[in-house]
Amino acid sequence: MKTILDINQIKKILPHRFPLLLVDKIIELEPMKYAVGVKNITASEIQFLGHFPNEPIMPGVLLIEAMAQVGGISLLCKAENRGKIVVFAKINNARFRRQLGPGDQLVTRADITKIRGTMGVVSCVGKVDGEIACECECTFALVEPKA
Repeated sequence: MKTILDINQIKKILPHRFPLLLVDKIIELEPMKYAVGVKNITASEIQFLGHFPNEPIMPGVLLIEAMAQVGGISLLCKAENRGKIVVFAKINNARFRRQLGPGDQLVTRADITKIRGTMGVVSCVGKVDGEIACECECTFALVEPKA
């Protein structure tokens, strides 16, 4: 997989930081259209201290966040959107087809399917080893940060 954006470039685009920066690299990108990103799930992540510590499972809400961040990168790559933040307005049709844990690599394709003004929809599909692991459709708002 060829890296288009590495973690340092992602940090220049997304405002998220540890422990909620959930994209390790971008391997495909067409700004305002789609992005494909990778999240390596490791045993050292903080959520595994309390989320079934004897059988660590990546929380579904973090999988949705990871997929949405890939879509956010596609939106925030556009020069006029730099410095803005992308926030959830709605989450539809979330499906979790398998449990993910340490050692898994989530590869998400996020397609921007609709944009109207500052609102839009991103359709996300996350795969592990080429098989669909999770998916969702997120409605988002693109907003200026408060300070």
